[in-house]
Amino acid sequence: MKKIVFALALLWSSFSYSQTELKLDIADALIIRSLEVSFENYLNEESSFGISVLVNLTNDSVSFRYNEDFMIAPYYRHYFSANETWNFFGEGFIGINSGKDNGVKYTDGALGVAVGMKYVASRGLVIDLYGGLGRNLFGSISPVIVPRVGLNIGWRL
Repeated sequence: MKKIVFALALLWSSFSYSQTELKLDIADALIIRSLEVSFENYLNEESSFGISVLVNLTNDSVSFRYNEDFMIAPYYRHYFSANETWNFFGEGFIGINSGKDNGVKYTDGALGVAVGMKYVASRGLVIDLYGGLGRNLFGSISPVIVPRVGLNIGWRL
């Protein structure tokens, strides 16, 4: 038990010394009725890692919907400019996703890349726009392509 408490304290202290962001993907919420929340932690001025969780809220009868009912996507971002207000980034991600394709349930893992732009206001407002694609690697019934697009609005903590 002491080892677990020590490991959690060490993990918490590593987050407390860096900048973190909590974001909601409003494009997914408004356009395709899904909920995607992201947490991003900066390692230094030019790189960060994060995790996104997507839950699809639409039913199967709508004309357009993501195939994925659920996706958790850890990612790494590299920022290319030194401007603290506007910054261009590239992202690599791993997407563990599950859903239904033609009525058959699947779970798969995707590997992909994305690019985007981030705006950070002086008081902590964060807006980022990104787009990319991943490829499911393991299943034979899952869709081949996994989209990763979004317009996030959040706050730097």
